[in-house]
Amino acid sequence: MTALPARFMILPIAHRALHDAAAGVIENSPTAIDRAVRAGYGIEIDLQLSADGVPMVFHDDTLDRLTGETGPVRDRMARDLCDIRLSGSEDRIPTLQQVLDRIGGAVPLLIELKDQSNGMGEADTRLEEATASLLADYPGDVAVMSFNPHMVAAMQRLAPGCPRGLTTCGYVPSQWPRLSPETCDTLRAIPHFEAVGASFISHDWKDLGNPRVAALKAQGIPILCWTVKSPEVEVEARRIADNVTFEGYLPPVPATGD
Repeated sequence: MTALPARFMILPIAHRALHDAAAGVIENSPTAIDRAVRAGYGIEIDLQLSADGVPMVFHDDTLDRLTGETGPVRDRMARDLCDIRLSGSEDRIPTLQQVLDRIGGAVPLLIELKDQSNGMGEADTRLEEATASLLADYPGDVAVMSFNPHMVAAMQRLAPGCPRGLTTCGYVPSQWPRLSPETCDTLRAIPHFEAVGASFISHDWKDLGNPRVAALKAQGIPILCWTVKSPEVEVEARRIADNVTFEGYLPPVPATGD
């Protein structure tokens, strides 16, 4: 297990970077990345894989919601994805390498590997392999996580020195239509934590009362949480969580986070 760097518990983490769609700053965009760095926040981003094996900083598995294009991200070559404008802005979809270059270690970077199996199962490990390769020489504080424990296990093998965690929640079956109720029951208990060499979890703030979260916290495991959308919710979440992943407001940046 590789420990999560201390700055991940100090600096609030901007969910999909510091975006503001009303101001033309789209989630996971270069402008949102730059904005978070200037403000001194940690940054959380999402990765999907292009057809030619390049990690792209994009949350959804399809292009429909955030661009004028349609269809799966994985069906497009990276050069084509980089030309696609994010709706409501002049930004294009960035690659992981472009984002790493923009941040340059200035603030902590939390990377979520999006499930490539369509159901929390095993898939090919091209996204994990490409991500591990790009992070090998990155100079800053970085950690990876995924809802899919198979992907975290792959990172344990491919990048053992990179801190890794599980993205977790209460797994309400109606909110996870691709998963069976039995799979939801299994994942709710966070049973893979030790096996994948995780050193933290990032848990849905609404489910922080989960007894498994309490058990991990009692062991000294860092508890991050998502997605906090107001100062009032942050106060509630921090009763259990060590740090918050936020959007929609601007939490204070501690002076000790320099």
